[in-house]
Amino acid sequence: MLSTRTGSFPIGFRRGDADWQKNLDSLLRWATSNGLGVIDVGADADVIGSKIVAVGLRIGSADLRDYNGLLSPDKGRRAQAIANNTQYIRSAAAVGVRNFFCLMLPEKPDLSRRENFAIMIETLAELAPTLERAGACMVVEGWPGPGALCCTPESFRAMFKQVPSPAIAMNYDPSHLIRMGIDPIRFLEEFVGRVRHVHGKDTEILSENLYEYGCEQPATFAEPFFCGAWHWRYTIPGHGQMRWIKAFSILRKHGYAGAVSVELEDASYTGSAENEQAGILAGARYLESC
Repeated sequence: MLSTRTGSFPIGFRRGDADWQKNLDSLLRWATSNGLGVIDVGADADVIGSKIVAVGLRIGSADLRDYNGLLSPDKGRRAQAIANNTQYIRSAAAVGVRNFFCLMLPEKPDLSRRENFAIMIETLAELAPTLERAGACMVVEGWPGPGALCCTPESFRAMFKQVPSPAIAMNYDPSHLIRMGIDPIRFLEEFVGRVRHVHGKDTEILSENLYEYGCEQPATFAEPFFCGAWHWRYTIPGHGQMRWIKAFSILRKHGYAGAVSVELEDASYTGSAENEQAGILAGARYLESC
């Protein structure tokens, strides 16, 4: 199975929703035949997890359910989302899931950030004991979507301080940091002790477009990139700015025991199953060389 040259971390991919990935048996055959040893799945790990483990693949992460409900200002709706995820965590952990992926996206992004942050802290404090008993973690990714609460050093630092449970952890995805102008290596050095999963995704910063359009507002005439904006775009590892060998060296030094999963969001590898498969494998083989 493919693994990184630095750290020997197993390499896999995040399952997408393209037609060629919908047939799980076919997808698992493709993955194993190409040396991919890890797969990240959606919120159905309790149903499909046993089949994945049976063919020798590791589940890198499984999505939690109803992100927005977990951060709802409606206490009843939030309680129901917490109850549903509590049961899901128990069931999925029983088939080997240890990392539960989540984005901190509030149901009401028009509330103040402090109000939504307080709601998030209440939810995490309630879920942490369930995760601890299951021997699992919530791996929070810093995608800077609408109203997202944990994307920056400031917000992650505050979250970990207010909910110190080791079950509240991080999915390290440098592509989001790069697009925001945050040094992904310095970020990793600060938070490496909380990293339990890594996404193999990169970002290219287009300096000419940055000059032409800036970074504060949309362009007037130009169209944005697919999986990007005007001055940046997501790429497979090796096609962007990320220093992967340095990152893997930091992870190795601190005893990281997780995997690296290619998340394909690259305009150069779209349009067909063949293109998407080529993108995942190109990213995985680049990571293998790092």
